[in-house]
Amino acid sequence: MSENAPSSDAPFDLDKLKQLVEMMENHDLTEIHLRRGDEQWRLRRGPREVIHAAPQYQPQPMAMAAPSPAANAPAAVAAPAAAPAETTGLIDIKSPTVGTFYAAPSPGEPAFVTVGSVVTPETIVCLIEAMKVFNQIPAEVSGTITAILVKSGDAIEFGQPLFRVKP
Repeated sequence: MSENAPSSDAPFDLDKLKQLVEMMENHDLTEIHLRRGDEQWRLRRGPREVIHAAPQYQPQPMAMAAPSPAANAPAAVAAPAAAPAETTGLIDIKSPTVGTFYAAPSPGEPAFVTVGSVVTPETIVCLIEAMKVFNQIPAEVSGTITAILVKSGDAIEFGQPLFRVKP
């Protein structure tokens, strides 16, 4: 378990901490991130390497292999060269965990955000399911969504960019 809070002279409220840990255990939560004003608490239970997702990612390289012949074509080679210029000044919202990406709260419902959506640090942009726990992922930045880099149901890795935001 770890906790992060901005430096402050006030001591941690250990009773609140105990209550949060009990709530996490009672509801089988592996991570909590709370923010109010300048105060921020992030709690994690269990080892960070609980999820062994290698079998989930084996099909993905095969899917990535299909575009490889196209990458040899001159038109495909020119496209990646243009991409870095388009991302200048943009911020990536990255996955804080390994899991499965979901753009909407449930099937048939609208996505949390779409291209053009304005987000604040508290805006929930997606869900990431890991070990049958659905974690709400906040934007943690302010701006406008310019690109959604993954599709609902995609297996994602820690640190993988999910969205691009224009601040």
